[in-house]
Amino acid sequence: MKIINKDFLVNEQIREKEIRVIGDDGSQMGVISSREALKLAEEKELDLVMISPNANPPVCKIMDFGKYIYEQSKKDKEAKKKQKVINVKEVRLSPTIEDHDITIKANNARKFLLAGDKVKVTVRFRGREADYSFIGKKILENFYAKVEEVCVVEKEAKLEGRNMILILSPKKA
Repeated sequence: MKIINKDFLVNEQIREKEIRVIGDDGSQMGVISSREALKLAEEKELDLVMISPNANPPVCKIMDFGKYIYEQSKKDKEAKKKQKVINVKEVRLSPTIEDHDITIKANNARKFLLAGDKVKVTVRFRGREADYSFIGKKILENFYAKVEEVCVVEKEAKLEGRNMILILSPKKA
């Protein structure tokens, strides 16, 4: 038998002398030798799987291991479907941006926030513009004022190199 899943020991991989066995119907079969348990599993055309190696004696179950692994993968996929993926969208501004352009960018950011994404608002400074970082702060405050009813500030405006960055996340319903 090849190793399907490294988390479990199956059939001949079980090296313990005595094990506690649970039948395929969930009934307790008691403590028996691993050879006898393997014979019982083979008679029923099922696998002997060690489910609790740390117990004393270790606990093994007679089951269809392939079917068990398949059902586990289905459960994992189902759990993955229910996960919410949060993307970070970026909106770039410049220190010389006009008020109307800020409104347009804010409307785009509003769409992102309502869709459940985070928004990273960046003001890029070029050349001597970096000396006037207070202008960037005003622009970010103006931008936030236009979208504040749909978001909260996750990370305050901060100058990082030549960029001033503000991170917004959607309000919880």
